[in-house]
Amino acid sequence: MTSSKMWGGRFSAGPAAVMEAINVSIEFDQRLAKQDVRGSRAHCAMLVAQGIITEADGLAIQEGLARIEKDIATSAFHFKRSLEDVHMNIESRLADLIGAPAGRLHTARSRNDQVATDFRMWVRAAIETLDEELAKVQRALIDKAEKHAGSIMPGFTHLQAAQPVTFGHHLMAYVEMFGRDRSRFNDARTRLNECPLGAGAIAGTSFPIDRHMTAEKLSFDQPMHNSMDAVSDRDFALEFLSAAAILSVHMSRLAEEMVIWSSAQFGFIKFTDAFSTGSSMMPQKRNPDAAELVRGKTGRIFGYLFGLLTVMKGLPLTYSKDMQEDKEATFAAFDTLELCLAATVGLIDDMKPDTEKMRASASAGFTTATDFADWLVQKLNIPFREAHHITGAAVKLADGKGVDLGELSLADMQSVEPRITQDVFSVLTVEASAASRKSFGGTAPDNVRAQAAAARKRFLKEQPQ
Repeated sequence: MTSSKMWGGRFSAGPAAVMEAINVSIEFDQRLAKQDVRGSRAHCAMLVAQGIITEADGLAIQEGLARIEKDIATSAFHFKRSLEDVHMNIESRLADLIGAPAGRLHTARSRNDQVATDFRMWVRAAIETLDEELAKVQRALIDKAEKHAGSIMPGFTHLQAAQPVTFGHHLMAYVEMFGRDRSRFNDARTRLNECPLGAGAIAGTSFPIDRHMTAEKLSFDQPMHNSMDAVSDRDFALEFLSAAAILSVHMSRLAEEMVIWSSAQFGFIKFTDAFSTGSSMMPQKRNPDAAELVRGKTGRIFGYLFGLLTVMKGLPLTYSKDMQEDKEATFAAFDTLELCLAATVGLIDDMKPDTEKMRASASAGFTTATDFADWLVQKLNIPFREAHHITGAAVKLADGKGVDLGELSLADMQSVEPRITQDVFSVLTVEASAASRKSFGGTAPDNVRAQAAAARKRFLKEQPQ
């Protein structure tokens, strides 16, 4: 059997079935088809401009690629497994369409620089899509935060009630987290936006190519400076997956809180049937499955990152076939993130806070103890460490009586510290506690409204109404 492989006459027999199975990548790298055609069109234009191929051949190639581009866009392009990868599929189809001129397209390039270019363009587009989806998550959070800027809930440390905060303030914390995620992805986009095309297989080319021209046509900032680095670098994929892993942590933390808040023991929020499911045995159950799955899929993202890190850690320069493992992980991470971001927006929009239950919970657990200590410092000029000790004694007294701090009598208070006056009770409500936290970034309702307005401008580029 003679070889039908486009990589030529070196092999006289076709590959064994197992070799074809392990080597073929078309099942997943066909996702690069749009980028591959765009890269080829830029490369062809440059070859013509540099006089490396004739204008006639260049025109034929461009017309053929335009036809292929249209077929890809309409899902009419037929990818053949026998042709191994997306590059060979497109080149073979081009040959079917225009004949001999198709063979000139691959002048002065290799599949090594070709795939690196395609993959960078794909990751760049993926980052742009995720940025848009993250903005939707932030908008949903800001909308909800504005509605609940004054809704009191307990703030937790160690999952123990700590101080009263507002539900809006809590949600705005996630707006900041997702803002950092957007920044990380955009930083990665800046670094990846250099063009490998023209690096060849490893050492560049003897043809008088213009790499700056192709970089500009493909919307890269500049060509990559070293041909060996250009074909062997996958930092951009690792950075993408690293940012993806951190983003998945943030979605998982929010999802975890939703799971906790929606439990009967907390009862802070409820989901409609659109974002919860029942139990096959227990008819009373309303399970927050969407939130649990967002939380659970974090493990996948971590796996994709560590998988590619492991692939890359032992590779000498330059290209090795191991690097074919880069795409499936990156594609899968993007798909998972896109789904989880959509689910997160839905969860945020769907959840209905029970503000009365939140407030009642904020009143339990002596959450105004810090306000009591601050009052002692501000009104009686007591050093904070001493005030902390006095507050602890008052909490112990209230706990023994089975009441909250604000329910102690003035006589009880004065038994702990004689200088305490009736004024102390003005700071021992959860509303007063939250309203007093006016420092920059604090939970006071007016602060939250200001934070939300600022976040709309900072993250969403929206101007105040």
